[in-house]
Amino acid sequence: MTKARLLRLSVVLVSIFMILLIIVYWDNVGTAHFYLHTSFSRPHSPGIAADDEGWEALPDVDEFLVKLLSSSLKQNSSIPQKTVQLPVQGSSKPVVSNLEENVRGYDWSAHNGRSSLDQEKLQIERQRTLREFCANSSFTFATKERSFDDIPNYELNHLIVDDRHGVIYCYVPKVACTNWKRVMIVLSESLLDRGVPYQNPLDIPREHVHNTSTHLTFNKFWRRYGKFSRHLMKIKLKKYTKFLFVRDPFVRLISAFRSKFELENEEFYQRFAIPMLKLYSNHTNLPTSVREAFRAGLKVSFSDFIQYLLDPRTEKVVPFNEHWRQIYRLCHPCQIDYDFIGKLETLDEDAPYLLQLLKVDRLLRFPPSYRNRTASSWEDNWFAKIPLAWRQQLYKLYEADFVLFGYPKPENLLKD
Repeated sequence: MTKARLLRLSVVLVSIFMILLIIVYWDNVGTAHFYLHTSFSRPHSPGIAADDEGWEALPDVDEFLVKLLSSSLKQNSSIPQKTVQLPVQGSSKPVVSNLEENVRGYDWSAHNGRSSLDQEKLQIERQRTLREFCANSSFTFATKERSFDDIPNYELNHLIVDDRHGVIYCYVPKVACTNWKRVMIVLSESLLDRGVPYQNPLDIPREHVHNTSTHLTFNKFWRRYGKFSRHLMKIKLKKYTKFLFVRDPFVRLISAFRSKFELENEEFYQRFAIPMLKLYSNHTNLPTSVREAFRAGLKVSFSDFIQYLLDPRTEKVVPFNEHWRQIYRLCHPCQIDYDFIGKLETLDEDAPYLLQLLKVDRLLRFPPSYRNRTASSWEDNWFAKIPLAWRQQLYKLYEADFVLFGYPKPENLLKD
């Protein structure tokens, strides 16, 4: 009899311990804010509030976590919440120290945006295109058919989470990601300047923006939550607003080449330029630093770069660098149902509209565009000396990005 009582008592104590453990894990990332943002966190149609009760069926563990959080929130609802209204940031020009930003500069001119109605229609069309091709069995590409659970944790490192406002941003390098990361830092208050969170995105130094420790990303969940990480990811994916920005794939490649190989970048010289110059330009005894190489006139050509992308040996050694990795491999658009799809080509209209949808437009403004931004009209000149067969292979390599995000096939580059 005594043994039976001890057994029941131990079961109860273990259960209480597990519940407390889950609560501690959850609080570690600040999810007391989790239910504060549900009024706008799943706007399947932009501008339309999500139904807070319209959850799809959740697995048992997810349902348990949701109920646990709801109970915790009700218990704390009587505690007054202090709300700090941040001032709207002006457009005072920043002091730019980074070489790339010095070269490109900022465009401070005014831009006329589309109406909210036009923006809403545009979002509906972009999402429809994406979902249709994800569901189209005749259109295939690598990783399309896998589920979210099949995506390795290391491939979720581009999903940045802001629990304070219920936002998930998948960043794509060479698609205004520096400034969107700055916005996410301001919203999440994840970086302090002399003990105070940054309020103006442009005040945040570039080297801090790309520091991986600055952002909470999905691939960090495993270290925090262990076996519960996927369950928490799925809950956030259902409740938070998820967005990404995309760009014409070929223009993005040109932009990546310009910033990483036409400017003196020591890291990219050592990791990529030296192997390219040896493999595709037959150079030997190369300088040990990028500065010496540039002074000697030894630079990677755009042709070298395209050969590197098409070389089957490249990805056998290491996956594509994020600056030229396909967007579908960075953001998993067929596994994650994005609520907002922005485009760099319409950034000046899309960015303010997104901030308005997120209800943070009174807190900050999106930084201005770069003045010297790579344009679509440059494609013909950049690809003029690239053999037709290479261009056709390159299109096949990036075809999924063209199709999923509604970019027209560049017929002028793929025919004689």
